[in-house]
Amino acid sequence: MATSKDYIRFIMEQLSGLEEISSRSMMGEYIIYYKGKIAAYVCDNRLLVKPVEAAKKYIPDGILEPPYEGAKDMLLVENVDSAQYLKGLFEAIYEELPMPKKKKAKKV
Repeated sequence: MATSKDYIRFIMEQLSGLEEISSRSMMGEYIIYYKGKIAAYVCDNRLLVKPVEAAKKYIPDGILEPPYEGAKDMLLVENVDSAQYLKGLFEAIYEELPMPKKKKAKKV
């Protein structure tokens, strides 16, 4: 089941208090970028963040599950109704998020 447009719109509205927050569609699901780093996936109407130490401390009883079959586990965020909570979560994990990999130039 792909993520509904209503759900991704809702999540992005909840995160709108953050600067430099954006999403990108990928095959019916979404990647959320925070200040240029991949912070979360939205898959099957679920918000999942990278399981960095700060995220595990912020969501101590969090459930790890893959965003899609064959993917690495991520931390499920169940408290999506609180914009304040989500803002705090994204701010807490930012420093631990890896920098995006540079794309290799294609040889012609």
